[in-house]
Amino acid sequence: MDFSPQQAILTLGDAFYDPVAPADFPQTILRFRNDRAAATVGLEGLSDEQWIAHFGRFQPFEGSLPRPLALRYHGHQFRVYNPDIGDGRGFLFAQMTGEDGRLMDFGTKGSGQTPWSRFGDGRLTLKGGVREILATEMLQALGVNTSKTFSLIETGEALHRGDEPSPTRSAVMVRLSHSHVRIGTFQRLAYLKDTESMQALVDYVLRNLYTVDPGENPALTLLQNFIPRCAELAASYMIAGFVHGVLNTDNINLTGESFDYGPWRFTPEWEPGFTAAYFDQQGLYAFGRQPEAIFWNVMQLAGTLRLLSDEAPLIAALDTFPDAYEAALTAAMMRRLGIAATPLANPAALILAIDSTLRETRLPIDRFFFDSFGGRAPDGAAFDEIRALIADFVPVRTRDHPYWSDAGPCSMHIEEVEAIWSAIDERDDWGPLHAKVAAIRRMGTALA
Repeated sequence: MDFSPQQAILTLGDAFYDPVAPADFPQTILRFRNDRAAATVGLEGLSDEQWIAHFGRFQPFEGSLPRPLALRYHGHQFRVYNPDIGDGRGFLFAQMTGEDGRLMDFGTKGSGQTPWSRFGDGRLTLKGGVREILATEMLQALGVNTSKTFSLIETGEALHRGDEPSPTRSAVMVRLSHSHVRIGTFQRLAYLKDTESMQALVDYVLRNLYTVDPGENPALTLLQNFIPRCAELAASYMIAGFVHGVLNTDNINLTGESFDYGPWRFTPEWEPGFTAAYFDQQGLYAFGRQPEAIFWNVMQLAGTLRLLSDEAPLIAALDTFPDAYEAALTAAMMRRLGIAATPLANPAALILAIDSTLRETRLPIDRFFFDSFGGRAPDGAAFDEIRALIADFVPVRTRDHPYWSDAGPCSMHIEEVEAIWSAIDERDDWGPLHAKVAAIRRMGTALA
């Protein structure tokens, strides 16, 4: 497809963003270009020099945004409201039409200071960029609706951070997603009691991100469309064994896409209390609490929409979340197991059996799904109940791909993340990263 530039965000007006200038980096060394994602927006043909010009020096795309825009928003951070945030080390760089005909965004991380940087330097560590590549590639392979890490360019600055050895290397990253509008974007307008801007934002989201008619009650239409997307997000995290770590309202995208990865982890075992962030001492965003956390965030969006709608229909919409989550959890489980239900099947009982058995046996999550794909179950008496229940399902995917002949599953745990980074940090060896991306994509092909 050909690149199709857009600038839909400009229709909202300058109350939603601040034009900014990108940082002028000492170096621009291309470390990762996602040609698979580039093909979905018509940019796979860029030379490395053109790539660096756009994604390291932020030369605008003709017909898209003439200047980068730092977006304004508020947010609950660990459920404490903060009106002093916004794009502090990133900006919206460009918009375009994707292969699905929907609006797409290029957003940055580490591209320099903005009016919302507060005391930050507006930069990204190279390690942070490498971690984001690994997170997004793994999640995409496991069927999670995620932003795509589009580009990573090393920028030649020495950064000082309190949570890793410093000075450390710097980078600028570009992500591709369907939007960078967040729950926090709505919270800011509710905080300001800006009804006119809220109406404009609701219309923007419905027409550009959902491509649906706003109807008689646009705020309700938005919430009704948003809830199943968030239910699917929560369910997909659980079945992937993924812990985002920072599920604040400014990190929940209105498209339901997972994005903005900081202290993420994949939990090795089915441990509900497993946390990703060392600073999440109360376990607010622990593995098993993520559906609750995401629903709490959805409720905050509903609260902002009272500016435009009566409360009763919004509450009725919120009441649909539990059923939407259960349906999404079942679909995600069936997808990862490669099976479908028959009239005799009991998906709810199978999910409960898997939950209790994985807690008791502490079998690694990835090992269980690897061994069980295609309607099987691991050997041993501990898995008798799962084996009996899964017999009532029908396999819809085979184990013909060579991946299923491997000795074990492709996983992404913290020890391997650190080893991949160490190879880069100590020897400037990017081989392990590129090999891991290839292995993850191979797994994704087998699962698909």
